[in-house]
Amino acid sequence: MPETLYERIASGIREQIGQGLYRPGDRLPSVRHQRSQLGVSASTVLQAYGQLQDQRLIEARPQSGYFVSQPVHMPPPPTMSKPVFSPAEVTVSGLVMEVVQAIEAPDMIQFGAALPNTTAPAIGRVHRMLARAARSPRNRNASYAFPPGLPELRLQIARRAVDAGCSVSPDEVIITNGCQEALVLCLRAVAAPGDTVAIESPSFYGVLQAIESLGMKALEIPTHPLKGISLEALELATEQWPIKACVLTPAFSNPLGYCMPDDKKEALARLLEKKDLPLIEDDLYGELGYGPSRPRTIKSWDQDGRVMLCSSVSKTLEPGLRVGWTSPGRYFQKIEHLKLVTSMATATLPQVAVADYLENGGYDRHLRSMRSQYRRNRDICINLIARYFPEGTRVTRPEGGFLAWVELPGNADAMTLYHQAMAQRISITPGPLFSPKNRFRNHIRINYALDWNEGREQAIEKLGKLLSRML
Repeated sequence: MPETLYERIASGIREQIGQGLYRPGDRLPSVRHQRSQLGVSASTVLQAYGQLQDQRLIEARPQSGYFVSQPVHMPPPPTMSKPVFSPAEVTVSGLVMEVVQAIEAPDMIQFGAALPNTTAPAIGRVHRMLARAARSPRNRNASYAFPPGLPELRLQIARRAVDAGCSVSPDEVIITNGCQEALVLCLRAVAAPGDTVAIESPSFYGVLQAIESLGMKALEIPTHPLKGISLEALELATEQWPIKACVLTPAFSNPLGYCMPDDKKEALARLLEKKDLPLIEDDLYGELGYGPSRPRTIKSWDQDGRVMLCSSVSKTLEPGLRVGWTSPGRYFQKIEHLKLVTSMATATLPQVAVADYLENGGYDRHLRSMRSQYRRNRDICINLIARYFPEGTRVTRPEGGFLAWVELPGNADAMTLYHQAMAQRISITPGPLFSPKNRFRNHIRINYALDWNEGREQAIEKLGKLLSRML
């Protein structure tokens, strides 16, 4: 995608800073000077300076101008998880409800719930398509879209699966009420109450809630913050415990944000075949990678239909649409039946609108914009954490999605920080939610999807001060 004029100007200044023409603390040429020198408008120069400010390369000083920022030390990534190696009952529901309900609290600065930025122009376009679908004279809009779901939507999902390396027919896709229902249906298809399910550690609390509600047990597998689950530990676990299924988010996982390398994905697919183990692959964030190409799914290496791919538009468009899907391979008929007896069907109108948008609404253009925004927001978030959090803090640097996993230093307690932050109208997600045994007491998850402003920066500073007092 070609750069705009202001982006070219910003790139040039960035290069000059990198070459040492402007050093930390140096004053940059004024807007008026740049306007005259480059032959552009003042607003173009301000946009370029604004982009560099967003990236924390420069800073504005009132009545003085723009200056090159002092370099900030980047915190190292969190340490690899080392869970206790035994199946456990899950007990996270109470705390999850408390955190989720904080989303609706007025005047709350939100870093907690994993919600995307829904201020993009694409959201308005989807709403208009939804209204148009409601006005359509077609009778089916008022009828059930019985499983497997609306054919037009399943066709669009199958087409997009090609980018993830999958050859999926529309007839192999089942539409669900968001990705969460897809995960629950897949779990019900392959495991029963009392069975053990292998999960990454830490793991998304929605998966933990599903396991808890179904009366199953969770076995945490050690997970590297950059490369994902330990295949050696998973293989060892299959030899020690009767594992019925595995649930993973290999592309920008929640909360670690790692992206599993392709060679490791292929090795995992072969291990699944060897152990005759089904995999529920949560690909919710797969289309939000910052790199030049979309990550392949593990399902792209699946040769016998044991990988159940799940996703939705909840993180790329709007959660309230509740449009998700699964491509469950050999378990298709069972999940199709479970979908019918569980919720009958997913609402028809949102399916019509999403299908229309995926085909005609400029979805890829929207994704490019959101990826760029989230990458910029990530850099700002990490810079702010490095600036305001105490020495010894560790934080991930995700290459996709919009979630950062923060390891707090010393004896800092995430639950204490959570309650103190809530008292100051700041929402974060405490680490114990991401473990069936309430581990990660010194970790929190930060959502950086929303654009940064003075209030959000001050909130990070407040969190840092709370931590410093705690230590």
